[in-house]
Amino acid sequence: MHVNLMPDASSEASSLLWLNKEEQARCRQYPLPGPRRRFALCRAALRSILCHELGCGNERLSFGLSDYGKPFALVDEESAPISFNLSHSAKHGLIALVPHGRLGVDVEERVPRRDFDEMSEAVFGPHEQSALARVRGRDRVRLFFRLWTIKEALVKALGLGFTLDVSQFEVPQALHQGRTGMFRFPQLPEVRWRVEYIGNENFSAAIAHELLPSQLGDRSLQRQNGNVSEKQGVCQ
Repeated sequence: MHVNLMPDASSEASSLLWLNKEEQARCRQYPLPGPRRRFALCRAALRSILCHELGCGNERLSFGLSDYGKPFALVDEESAPISFNLSHSAKHGLIALVPHGRLGVDVEERVPRRDFDEMSEAVFGPHEQSALARVRGRDRVRLFFRLWTIKEALVKALGLGFTLDVSQFEVPQALHQGRTGMFRFPQLPEVRWRVEYIGNENFSAAIAHELLPSQLGDRSLQRQNGNVSEKQGVCQ
């Protein structure tokens, strides 16, 4: 689900009501209004969605953290049977959830960067760098952010934080242009991931979801995250 993070006093005030005391205190610690707004709107939207999916009141919902800092949902202090992930960039927030399996999502506002070459050397493998060298202008910007968001979604799904060197694996060629594909980490070949690029004219975005053994025989692999929809402020 897409969350509109543009300034809106009414949405921001409503979002704060969804946050618990700890989250409200964390929100106040952000020195700038932009990060405060993005945290409040994204966390409130996440709470609303999870409460709906889990059938619980907001006061029963809390969050824990994995060893590498990835959050997970708790209901009455017990781990909830759901996987979720969120990302935000500028005025765009994105939330994804599935009932099982590890999940990662990333969204990036598509803006030109002066450090494209430096970034490319740091995060992309040789074939990815070659692909970027063959395109120019807007096409280069689009491909850069497509590859970046796919990699970020995969890293977030794996849940190892910054311990993974993203230049050590490459996005499959099929995903340089296509919308969906399969992926295996070189160091974890027994696990397959379904990757979906869901960017549009306004942003680049990708979702990576761990496939369970029962799903590997289903060639249809229907979308499990639904469509990305526009939402102003907190989800209803």
